[in-house]
Amino acid sequence: MKLDLKLYRGYVNDQELIVFGHVFRSWAPDRYRVDKRGYKHARSVYKMFNIDPISNIRVELHFRDIKVSTKTLKDGYFRFAIPFTQYLESGWHKYAVTCEIDGKGIIEQGELLKPFKSKLGIISDIDDTFLISHTSNVFKKLYVILTQDLDNRKIFDDVVPHYQALSRAGQESDIGFNSFFYVSSSEWNLYEFILQFARKHELPKAIIKLKKIKTGIGDFLLTGRGSHDHKFHKIKDIISFYPDLKYVLLGDDSQQDPYLYERIAKVFPLNIKGIYIRQTSKEQKPKVVEVLRNLEDMNVATCYFRESEKAIEHSKEIGIV
Repeated sequence: MKLDLKLYRGYVNDQELIVFGHVFRSWAPDRYRVDKRGYKHARSVYKMFNIDPISNIRVELHFRDIKVSTKTLKDGYFRFAIPFTQYLESGWHKYAVTCEIDGKGIIEQGELLKPFKSKLGIISDIDDTFLISHTSNVFKKLYVILTQDLDNRKIFDDVVPHYQALSRAGQESDIGFNSFFYVSSSEWNLYEFILQFARKHELPKAIIKLKKIKTGIGDFLLTGRGSHDHKFHKIKDIISFYPDLKYVLLGDDSQQDPYLYERIAKVFPLNIKGIYIRQTSKEQKPKVVEVLRNLEDMNVATCYFRESEKAIEHSKEIGIV
């Protein structure tokens, strides 16, 4: 039996450590290259979604002197959330996970983040916030995913300078940085593509939180669709995990970001410093304008922008970069 293991970036505070991943009886989605061209790229994308997660398989976490095991859920997903009170210097750290089935063992290394002391946390959507994806047009989105490889996918102008400025904001040395989290309705199948896209364009290194993994071509046709409520819960979990931070939320108006961020601001009235919504069509949407007015009334700074240059200027005006 094939056995494959995929780990994602974890994170830790002064009391708890969280890491997570998937186990497959097929190749993991990241085994398929995202830099191929033409039909080879479409074939790789198809294989990323034609996978076979395996449930109830024991996995074991190794970090420093910690060794703890659990088992995968129905979709092959596992998550370790364990008490952790040891001193750990700020920055990125290696961890390992092992698993074994039918006498075949596998070990993979991942990374986890202990944030630097800072005042800001940055939570950003992905599709149509920094990665041009055409999420409001399902057929165009699928066409782009299937035909545009890593080198041909586009990023919005001036996104990188804005995000890099937010990463450095308030830091007194070149070593420290504000923590970034990319939270999206894309599925875990696309993790490696997102990781490589962010690296290629020199976006800040981030914890990435995605939607439940898809396991077939029928699911692929609905990629990024359906309920976005998981984003609310993932953002809520991040803010609850680091409650001493002020947060900047970045999204777009193509789907539900303005309404999700309004809910977050209502739940965490002292934590949200600013909300940025990218305009994805020619005209601003009246309902989004209304939501942002309400947020301003709650003392949350907002910016509804089409060009990132405007967002950068707004961040300077409110003193966060």
